[in-house]
Amino acid sequence: MARAPRHRYPSDLSDSQWALIGPLLPPPAVVGRREKHDRRDVVDAILYVVRNGCAWRALPSDYPPWQTVYYYFARWHDQGVTERVHDALRDQARQAEGRDVEPTAGIIDSQSVKGADTVPASSRGYDAGKKINGRKRFVVVDTMGLLLAVLVVPASTHDTAGGRQLLLDSFFAGRRLRLVFADAGFAGVFVDWAARILTLTLQVVRKPAGQKGFSVLPRRWVVERTLSWITAHRRHARDYERRPDHAESLIRWAMIATMVRRIDRHTPARRPGPRPLQKII
Repeated sequence: MARAPRHRYPSDLSDSQWALIGPLLPPPAVVGRREKHDRRDVVDAILYVVRNGCAWRALPSDYPPWQTVYYYFARWHDQGVTERVHDALRDQARQAEGRDVEPTAGIIDSQSVKGADTVPASSRGYDAGKKINGRKRFVVVDTMGLLLAVLVVPASTHDTAGGRQLLLDSFFAGRRLRLVFADAGFAGVFVDWAARILTLTLQVVRKPAGQKGFSVLPRRWVVERTLSWITAHRRHARDYERRPDHAESLIRWAMIATMVRRIDRHTPARRPGPRPLQKII
């Protein structure tokens, strides 16, 4: 049966961008029922949700059915596919800039975001400092601003508690970070803990005394830029996910979209037209 070409959306991948992601996905099963929908359409649909912030059920009808798209999103998350694709693209982005694939320096920060009514009470909290009821995102990025680790927890979680868990996860994942920059929220005993347990130097970058208004701070601007890249994807303007781990996975998808554009930036930009008809058996 021939599949009619569908409308193209700005969030869809170009041919060269799909060439970066497609080979990183697991091969289709050789036994059992064959996949009915083009995987590129499935990935484009996930990126549409992330970029435009719509509900899964609100996907345009020319994408595969939303149940199919969500099934692949959840399965790839559970199987670790999303994280492996993200990490492989980060390695390519670092190599393209002449960097070693394993960074030794990073920057940590947190961001509190409001939780939608779909976020259950068991995984949300109140950040008294920011006066936000929702969740808090902890991220560690390299000096290029690329994501190394992410953790989503209730907004009531203190920076040192979330930072400790995030750095432990990064340590046991095999990261060889030796220097991490942070803001004053991570100061105090957390610095000694990082040095004693992880043999990691945590350097606190404080605001200049008497600073008024906005000022770009050394090193910290890198992670702030990454958080702005993430929240530029409307799905992350607030937290809509029922499960915190799904929120983490969608943050990785936002960074996947960011990185493929970065890797592909030397390729002339063009809006692809309809794809040719394909035979689906």
